[in-house]
Amino acid sequence: MDAPLDRHLRRLSDALPAFRHTAADRLDRWGDDLARVLVDGGRLLVAGNGGSAAEAQHLTAELVGKLRDDRRPLSAIALSAETSSLTAIGNDYGYEEVFARQVRAHGRPGDVLLLLSTSGRSANLLRAARAGADAGLRCWALTGPAPNPLAGLCHDALAVPSPDPQVVQELHLVSVHVLCGSVDRVVAGRFARVGRAAS
Repeated sequence: MDAPLDRHLRRLSDALPAFRHTAADRLDRWGDDLARVLVDGGRLLVAGNGGSAAEAQHLTAELVGKLRDDRRPLSAIALSAETSSLTAIGNDYGYEEVFARQVRAHGRPGDVLLLLSTSGRSANLLRAARAGADAGLRCWALTGPAPNPLAGLCHDALAVPSPDPQVVQELHLVSVHVLCGSVDRVVAGRFARVGRAAS
């Protein structure tokens, strides 16, 4: 009988070829687009539930802080980390509104909204996607297998082709790191060009 670690690693390795095929170009494109939005004064809003909430916070920490090399801080907010707003909105308007109301408050046309969900079916994320579209935000999703409702509502989606939610979350974390790395490359290149032009 396989050990639990062996079974888990096998499920992860089974998902990698299809993930590699769909993720590489998309994450590069997202990184390029997101870097331009953030350098021009826009903002990234990120939301998820449970483990996806933790990954949303991880992503915003890398952008406000740094992934590897030092650079200017970039504006990114994890909506699940706003606990007073989250609980007040949930209490007054219902849990399905906890992210959508924050999107309406913080989002501006041209900003990016990234929603993370292993199922792609969470009602509060679906409402957030609709609120983002109504407010003129560009909406992206990291989900589990497609088709799913969240991927269908967003402008673009990276759907991890695994039926195992743990594998989906692990590849979402890979996606977060690759996305931040792509943002950093574009930001560094843009500021290098600006510096050369000024000198």
